[in-house]
Amino acid sequence: MLRTTLRAALSASRRPALRPTIARRCMSTSEDKMRGRATTGPFTWKAAAVFVGTGAGLLLYFRSEKERVQKEREEKARETVKAYGKPKIGGPFNLVNAETGQRFDSTTDLAGRFYMVYFGFTHCPDICPDELDKMSEVVDQTKADLGNNALIPVFITCDPRRDTPEVVKEYVKDFHPDMIGLTGDQDEIRKVAKSFRVYVSSPPNVAEGEDYLVDHSIFFYLMDPEGKFVDCYAKDTTAEEVTASFKKYYKEYLDQGGKIKQ
Repeated sequence: MLRTTLRAALSASRRPALRPTIARRCMSTSEDKMRGRATTGPFTWKAAAVFVGTGAGLLLYFRSEKERVQKEREEKARETVKAYGKPKIGGPFNLVNAETGQRFDSTTDLAGRFYMVYFGFTHCPDICPDELDKMSEVVDQTKADLGNNALIPVFITCDPRRDTPEVVKEYVKDFHPDMIGLTGDQDEIRKVAKSFRVYVSSPPNVAEGEDYLVDHSIFFYLMDPEGKFVDCYAKDTTAEEVTASFKKYYKEYLDQGGKIKQ
């Protein structure tokens, strides 16, 4: 028994140690596994960079797509308005002149004048002020080239619930001294907006004093001295483009024998 045990011990002592190559392979394999676990964890800088880049790209895409759709809608609306022809857009209207508090009749008070109509509301945070500033710029440009009464700017509220004559009177003063501000009751405003094919939508049940926004079409409507529709200009049309277009129509009207009240 003792002889067998001694033989086994001597045999084990004669076995060669683990070769260096094999040892290195074992260590390398362990390191690779640990490195693999590190790179496949829940967060890496490379993954973060890809995530941020993808998110930024999607944001830019969605913004671009939103602008494209908005322009398509405006262009479609513009073409729809023009397609109806001059007899279909606008018409006589009788509202309240915010400056005087008296009735304003377009058939007499605007007779013989080119005028430009914009529908908006005084509580509008940005679009209406921007558009009315643009309209004022157009009026100033035409006054310098064609005379003081070449083009009359008209603002018609589409929010008569809040836009009383006093409110509208103060509002239009911020834009142009020639601007005529008009208001009326709900039925009167609805009728005029419909005649110009203006889309208007406001919350139906609003508590007294509660703030709200009114969704509406964003166009200038150019009318000739006879009260007939001439053209419309969307939000993306610049003041220079509107002015150039108006001057063309103004000249054509005179060339055809039209009379303009001075």
